[in-house]
Amino acid sequence: MPEDPIAHSELAALTRRFEEVAEKNDREFGIIKSDLTAVRLQVGNLDQKVDRLAEEMRGLSEKVDRNQAQIIELLTALVGKSPDAS
Repeated sequence: MPEDPIAHSELAALTRRFEEVAEKNDREFGIIKSDLTAVRLQVGNLDQKVDRLAEEMRGLSEKVDRNQAQIIELLTALVGKSPDAS
């Protein structure tokens, strides 16, 4: 049985199209993978910045508490009466 030239050329065309799409998908997957890696790095950096900010906020809160205590002590000394005493 002789080969059908039309079927053979159609098969070759389909094979080329499949290979082109596969190459395109591979490139796009590579781009997505690269972008995902970049996003992961950015999230990691952001997480570190949030942790540092939380530490700074705790330190600031402690400093505010100390300053408020000092203000109360100074006002008490000026007035001569503790605000806690009734």
